[in-house]
Amino acid sequence: MALNPLDKLKATIKSGQESFTFNDEPIKFTLLDFWRWSVSDILSNATRGRLAEFIVATAASINTNEVRDEWGAFDLETAAGIKIEVKSAAYLQTWEQKQLSTISFSTKLSKPWDLEIDKRGSVAKRSADVYVFCLLHHDNKQTVDPLNLDHWEFYVLATEQLNGYKRSQHSITLRSLKGLTEAVEYDQLNDKITAKNSLNKVIVHVM
Repeated sequence: MALNPLDKLKATIKSGQESFTFNDEPIKFTLLDFWRWSVSDILSNATRGRLAEFIVATAASINTNEVRDEWGAFDLETAAGIKIEVKSAAYLQTWEQKQLSTISFSTKLSKPWDLEIDKRGSVAKRSADVYVFCLLHHDNKQTVDPLNLDHWEFYVLATEQLNGYKRSQHSITLRSLKGLTEAVEYDQLNDKITAKNSLNKVIVHVM
């Protein structure tokens, strides 16, 4: 059976040593050169968000030998089937600041992409079981290092906690988060994700 050239493409992990080619010959630039050029600023909002996903994936022992799904309805899934949405924020930005950034995380419902019909679904919802809010809390630009996991703290909420949050269904402030859950460090994150996922069933049962 002939393959459909427009079928879904499954991305594979690259080593970084793959060469750009021209006229069927490799040139001196590699994929690693592109990575260095495009994502070395790991403090930037876009790259920091992906870095936060990777950090949560490693904490939860999720296989990082598969390429992240850019269009997934949620960001990560554990071996036990817990679906995770990851949000990140930081006090520090790459640009010059007059003060530290105010911390707020988006919690908007969304219409997930339906691969079967190749368009977004019609119902806005939260597709994950658990939300992990990752805060790069270090506040000194001269010493901040997003690769230093001591510079991060993590807040985990069951999705049903967010669904029942009264103040806003679009975003949540750090102060409100602290009122709902305590911060945990990297080595406590996996246990907290499991515990919060179990809380979903309790909240639904009570309701």
